[in-house]
Amino acid sequence: MKKMLFVCHGNICRSPMAEFIMTDLAQKYGVAELLHIASAATSTEEIGNPVYPPARRMLTLHGISCAGKTARQITLRDYTEYDLLICMDRYNLHNMTRFFGGDPAGKFRLLLEPDEVADPWYSGDFETAYTDILRGCKMLLSELLPGLKEEI
Repeated sequence: MKKMLFVCHGNICRSPMAEFIMTDLAQKYGVAELLHIASAATSTEEIGNPVYPPARRMLTLHGISCAGKTARQITLRDYTEYDLLICMDRYNLHNMTRFFGGDPAGKFRLLLEPDEVADPWYSGDFETAYTDILRGCKMLLSELLPGLKEEI
């Protein structure tokens, strides 16, 4: 089983969108049992808060539920628990590196390497965030499970 943790600043927009988009893709392609998918924040600002309403609406528009998700911060245990820690942007990649004291096992990556997923909290552009995250999740899924590449 491959365990992945999507990470952004507050865990109320991009990283939960990635968590639930990837979960939806895994279910659609019949590989959900091969993946453990979660999300977290680098900051403490939104801990306990639900997914931001515009992000929730964008997921719902695409038939994806994020019911029950509340923001949580990364923990030191996450580094050992997860195979991949996937950031939405370089700022949070830097924060993760500081938090964990480095990445000796090479588990960190950007979802859209070398690009970033722009933060819709500031831009208000949740449609572009959704599209970018969907593209990144599909690329990641086809990388992790090469047999799906043609289906995706």
